[in-house]
Amino acid sequence: MSTAHHRRKDPEKVRKTLLVAARQMASDKGLAALSLQAVAATAGVTKGALFHHFTNKQALVDAVFADLLESLDRDIDARIAADGQAHGCFTRAYADVVCRLGADEPADPHAALWVSAISDPKLRERWADWMTQRLDRHRRTDDAPPLAIVRHAADGVWLADLAGIDIPDRAALRDRLIAATHPTPTTEPKAP
Repeated sequence: MSTAHHRRKDPEKVRKTLLVAARQMASDKGLAALSLQAVAATAGVTKGALFHHFTNKQALVDAVFADLLESLDRDIDARIAADGQAHGCFTRAYADVVCRLGADEPADPHAALWVSAISDPKLRERWADWMTQRLDRHRRTDDAPPLAIVRHAADGVWLADLAGIDIPDRAALRDRLIAATHPTPTTEPKAP
């Protein structure tokens, strides 16, 4: 006799298992190859259990992307907390996160999702909303044009990674971006 109906169900654990399976599958094969049946099988649940948590493939992809953004938030918030200087703290954390992958580290396991965020209008809008909310939250510390330049340069590093373009001396580039976030002393204009 099966004990399956006697097992205690943990919906949050099932949901997390489905998200991990979908994220791994999207990272390995791309979002186009993601199928609900394959995700359910990989997670070890029925397709009905998957539909209990996610009504369709788009809902699953949205949840995986939301999970990715939450992870990014935690990473950035940890760096901000350790920073010690208010001016430019978000920009430094953002540039550090984006530039963290070096030549000796593995490629970003979420690359397929990031590529999808560029090409999928719904995910692109979600990414733009995420960035807008972060910039609004850090407007007091990160609203200077030089900091916007650093964030856009970091986005260029991120896009180069997604395209597989090698970035020579990545550590020096990261250090220069971080250094550009610190205020520079201004000199008083000399009286004529």
